[in-house]
Amino acid sequence: MNDAEPPWPGTARPPAPAWVPEPSPWTPGWAAAPPVPIAPPRSRLWGAVGGVMIAVLAFSLIAATIPRRVDGRAFAAEGADTGRAYGDTGKPPKAVPETARNPLLGDGIGPGPATCTLPELGRAPEQLKTYYRTLVGCLEQAWRPALAKANEPTLPATVSVTLPEHSACGEAPTENEAVAYYCGGDTTIYAPTDWMLSDAGLNKARHIATIAHEYGHHVQRESGILSAAADKMTSPDENSTADKEVVRRIELQANCFGALFLAAVAGSGSISRSLANAAVADYGRADNSDTHGSREHQLSWAKAGYDGKATKACDTWSAPVDEVS
Repeated sequence: MNDAEPPWPGTARPPAPAWVPEPSPWTPGWAAAPPVPIAPPRSRLWGAVGGVMIAVLAFSLIAATIPRRVDGRAFAAEGADTGRAYGDTGKPPKAVPETARNPLLGDGIGPGPATCTLPELGRAPEQLKTYYRTLVGCLEQAWRPALAKANEPTLPATVSVTLPEHSACGEAPTENEAVAYYCGGDTTIYAPTDWMLSDAGLNKARHIATIAHEYGHHVQRESGILSAAADKMTSPDENSTADKEVVRRIELQANCFGALFLAAVAGSGSISRSLANAAVADYGRADNSDTHGSREHQLSWAKAGYDGKATKACDTWSAPVDEVS
């Protein structure tokens, strides 16, 4: 299977690329290999953050449906557990309940390099579980330096390819509502085998984009961004205009965080630069969504992270409303 995807869909406003390594979706005249056949996009109500319906529960449920995607709901934790690593201050890591002023979005912070040696992607549940767990291990390795520099927790996330009968986040979305989702209550990314294969088949770029987005929600939880977003919610669901805007800022930031990771690992191990480019492009295959943003903005925020290579490029909280619509 060719890792390359078709050229970037839609129109986006990417900053000038910070690198000129090899032909890419930003190179004039760039042409990709023929697209890998995939199932048609499906509109989802839960989506990639699981539409932050942030309630007063001490959990975060963030559903993700990357590309067709992404609506969802999230239950933000009141705080985060103590992490395993100390930052530059020598003090125990602590989540900071701030959005734009969160230390994670400070100058000079970003995921570190990591070599992702991924196993073969297959359709068997055990194969998918091994693939996802290896990928999450790589995500953790890349994100640990950023969280440590911000002196914020770096608890590990786990992955499940089956739905739990009961979880720390209550009732799970249905197959028609999500492709995958993140639960902050048990720091688990739920990516059910049938759902993922129905949506992505064996398209590596799509699997990687989905898991990287969900891990972006884990980073939001650990840093305190998610709980700060919960404080901004004005209703018990995301039906109000103001709450939908908060949800979009969460979701678009998770796209940006996912692409930040891809920029950090592109060209090493199992994630070639062409595969990383294709995974970032996949964020632009989503449907327009009033809780996850327009297709254009879902892609443009991913490209901002991919080009910017620093968390500061992912400050959706300071962006004007028309850039998170």
